[in-house]
Order: sequence, then C-alpha cells, then structure tokens
Amino acid sequence: MEKIVEQGLLYDFYGELLTPHQRRVYEDVVLNDMSLSEIAEEQGISRQGVHDLIRRCDRALKGYESRLHLLEKFLKVKATVEQIERVSSEESVKLLARKILEEL
Repeated sequence: MEKIVEQGLLYDFYGELLTPHQRRVYEDVVLNDMSLSEIAEEQGISRQGVHDLIRRCDRALKGYESRLHLLEKFLKVKATVEQIERVSSEESVKLLARKILEEL
C-alpha cells in the first residue's frame, strides 16, 4: 500500500488517539500536503521537530494497528464485499454489496 494512503487510513482509524497538537501537524502533512518547512513556520517549531513528530505519530498509529487490527479487518471486509459484488449474478446481491461498500 502506498505510504500516504496507509497514513491516511491509519489516521482515519486511530487519529483521535493522538493529542490535538499531533493531530494538527499530522493532518497538515498527510491530508493537507503541506511541507515540513511550512508546518514548522506555522507551528513555531523547527523543521526537524516536525519531522520527529510525524515519525512518532506514524509509530503510534502503527502500534495501535498492530494491537487492534481495525484497518486490517476493514480491508478484508471491503475486499470480500467487492468480490461478492463481482461474482454475484443476482442484482439484489450486487445492490446490497454496493450499499455495504458505500457505508464502509
């Protein structure tokens, strides 16, 4: 999985477990595509401080995933529903599968 996609998904599942400051900085990097220098200037910290904070957040989010496996389970369910949608010949099953995918 591409790193930025993985970071976004991990943040979606576990971002609320970060501190407000960590969330702001992590969102700026991952969701708002801001440079470390831009964030450093905005937050009043060094570029290295931003880099270190992002690394700590990445480790924390991956640690939560390694214990809870919510993202892994989500991706498995999504893949299974997509497969059901592809192989089903009944339109009602396909519609139900699409509805589930929309809700995920």
